Amino acid sequence: MSANKAVRWGILGPGGIAKAFAGGIANSRTGVLAAIGTRDPGKAGLAESFPGARIVAGYEALLADPAVDAIYIATPHPYHAEWAIKAAEAGKHVLCEKPLALTAFEAAAMMHAARQAGTFLGEAFMYRLHPQTGKLVELVKSGAIGDVRMIKSSFGFAMPGFMPEHRLYANDLAGGGILDVGGYPVSMARLIAGAATGEPFAEPDKVVGVAHLGKSGVDEWASALLHFPGGIVAEVSCSISVNQDNVLRIFGTKGRIEVPDFWFAGGSRDVGPGRIDVIQPDGGRETISLNETRHLYSFEVDAAGEAILEGKQEFAWPGMSWADSRGTLRVLDKWRAAVGLEYAIEKAEKRVNTISGRPLRPGGTAIGKRAIPGLSKPVSVLALGFEDFRTFSSGAILLDAFFEAGGNLFDTAYIYGSGYTEKLLGEWLASRGVRQQSVVIGKGAHSPLCYPDMIGKQLAQSLDRLGTDHVDVYFMHRDNPDVPVGEFIDAMDREAKAGRIRGPFGGSNWTMERMDEAIAYAERTGKQKPGALSNNFSLAEMLEPIWAGCVTSSTDAWRAWLTARQMPNFAWSSQGRGFFTDLAGRDKRDNEELVRVWYSEKNFRRRDRAVELAAKLGKSPIHVALAYVLAQPFPSIPLIGPRTLAELADSLEALDIELSPDDLDWLRDSVV
Repeated sequence: MSANKAVRWGILGPGGIAKAFAGGIANSRTGVLAAIGTRDPGKAGLAESFPGARIVAGYEALLADPAVDAIYIATPHPYHAEWAIKAAEAGKHVLCEKPLALTAFEAAAMMHAARQAGTFLGEAFMYRLHPQTGKLVELVKSGAIGDVRMIKSSFGFAMPGFMPEHRLYANDLAGGGILDVGGYPVSMARLIAGAATGEPFAEPDKVVGVAHLGKSGVDEWASALLHFPGGIVAEVSCSISVNQDNVLRIFGTKGRIEVPDFWFAGGSRDVGPGRIDVIQPDGGRETISLNETRHLYSFEVDAAGEAILEGKQEFAWPGMSWADSRGTLRVLDKWRAAVGLEYAIEKAEKRVNTISGRPLRPGGTAIGKRAIPGLSKPVSVLALGFEDFRTFSSGAILLDAFFEAGGNLFDTAYIYGSGYTEKLLGEWLASRGVRQQSVVIGKGAHSPLCYPDMIGKQLAQSLDRLGTDHVDVYFMHRDNPDVPVGEFIDAMDREAKAGRIRGPFGGSNWTMERMDEAIAYAERTGKQKPGALSNNFSLAEMLEPIWAGCVTSSTDAWRAWLTARQMPNFAWSSQGRGFFTDLAGRDKRDNEELVRVWYSEKNFRRRDRAVELAAKLGKSPIHVALAYVLAQPFPSIPLIGPRTLAELADSLEALDIELSPDDLDWLRDSVV
């Protein structure tokens, strides 16, 4: 798109906010309104509300319109992610109304789609582009009120009574204050805390939230405390059924700043003149008036338009960058989690499609498959771990993408997420109808409950959470050397004979000696012998256990043992937990775990070689590290734990690297 060409906007969803945005386009320098996408093209008043725009029947038709360059998404919150992703796939730039998505996980998926498509994606917090915001940041940075100590901000109003049909009260439309208006005070607090410390924004290290959940289950009024590194504290609140004063207050050591209705710059949806009051400790007051006369929404239209015309994918500061949008949503996620607010639309019963709004599409080949002795079906060369997710909607994004890429091997454990990981996987398997195509790894009997009688008890609970009658692979999560190994083999053999374990079982974090003893016992007694291991294995050798009781199998002796026995190893921390991305050098000592577990001369030499090979291949060192694990002369299945689609896609970059035995020896630096 040439720099002298106007951006042709299409508006998806013709509601009230869409009319305000259309006014901004009409008063912008960079944009023209080309079309309105609506599911009800015959609705009265559309032509009058959006003069000069073509009325397009349906959202898909708007995305397919060649006369539209960029899409402004004005639908209710739950549809932001779906249509932003579809728009990016159609090659359209996107400006999406706040909140960008329901969660930070959804936002990351939207950003991944835009990154792949090379399109612009921005969150429409219009206050961020108004000159008032820039002036406010300038005052904070200049020390006009000294060092910032506290921030207080609210956005609250009272609807005229409970209206269950209104989107603000509708659970299925993600109603309530936190998502609708809570993002304003949160994003502002993060902006000011960042300005006070010389950064574009700041991330709180503690979020404490409370709320009143009304008849429909949405938050009608809510408050949160945010604590930032360095001591700044922010009090934020929002409401849809309580009027608040809606004044931003910034307290410093030499005074305070007050800004009324900062999201409208002290005005309305048409014009915000901009006013900032600086109040000294003695009560003296200076009022800074910006006297802006431009349409309030024209600032974000032009900021987005300029970014699009310049080929950028994100807003320039002070607009909401991708990192800033995700940071605000992470705070809102924590706020909602603190008050127990999960919308019905986020749960398995209603989240039946992928994040793009489409049914799950199996059959992908990006992740290859291999045979593992004892398993009746081929398994993907990578196993997916996902213990960090706490809602179905967040975890399903990654599970769907992994499966669509060809992955079918899922790693769970009795203790992960206090059982929620198993529940989430079970809901997903049932929702998508893919239990028969999937291979489930279960683990139990973790310390301190590492006893034979716990295996059956915990497995029964795991199967109930998973909604299945068996796991395909089972590991004891830890070993207890005080218990004769035969008692553990007997317990696992009973579960295999009962059909609750239908593939190989073995030890996770077991020593070579105990594995040999267990195999010998099983052969001597006619029991099913251990057929798999799940120990740490990586190009970087683990110097000390990451957690108590952990065992590495990365040494030369272990590698020889695994090769001789052809023992499948499901390798955790296969990429060194960040060691191969920590390229700042050997002097980076601020990460205690990284230093304690991985820093050695041998590991640094191996990392240097991974860097060298990666440069030749056009890859990253972490890709080489994962390819190393995959290329072993025994069945080696890395467990990966991406949290976003971008991280998953990055891991898959390793799958087209082919390493020879000589490459493996060179990377290991076996001859010094």
